[in-house]
Amino acid sequence: MSRDIATRAAGRFQKHGPPWSRLENSWVPRAPSRIDKRPLDFENAPAELRPTSTEFSMTYIVTDACVRCKFMDCVEVCPVDCFYEGENFLVINPDECIDCGVCEPECPVDAIKPDTEDEADGKWLRVNADYAKVWPNITVKGEPPADREEFERETGKFEKYFSEKPGTGS
Repeated sequence: MSRDIATRAAGRFQKHGPPWSRLENSWVPRAPSRIDKRPLDFENAPAELRPTSTEFSMTYIVTDACVRCKFMDCVEVCPVDCFYEGENFLVINPDECIDCGVCEPECPVDAIKPDTEDEADGKWLRVNADYAKVWPNITVKGEPPADREEFERETGKFEKYFSEKPGTGS
């Protein structure tokens, strides 16, 4: 009986083609069937249909609430040291974040969110990615700003107070 199943599976693959099939002059992904459990062949697909490195992964982002607060509790728990420090703001490098989520509950002002909760234009993901390239890495919790309590619950802080200057790092 098992030989019969293997023969049918081989015939089905020959009949229906590889996981990427040509349909109406365009390449479309074909979901694997119950029999064909091989991963999709992205290397042979047209470039515009290949997933980008971040298309299937998620990351966490630091948002407006961190500006002028910068508690840095999140830095201590990050297992991959993906935080970067500005003068009055922290960012997460989305290429280094492993989506473990341990930093999110550590932030007392709820500034860390999954990138699925980003604004529609992807503002915070872009801010995090851009400044992670130019700011120094921070791996040890530093001293938060003395006036942080004045700004904890204020909104719209990014436009009012954000500084592009790098922090000291660690």
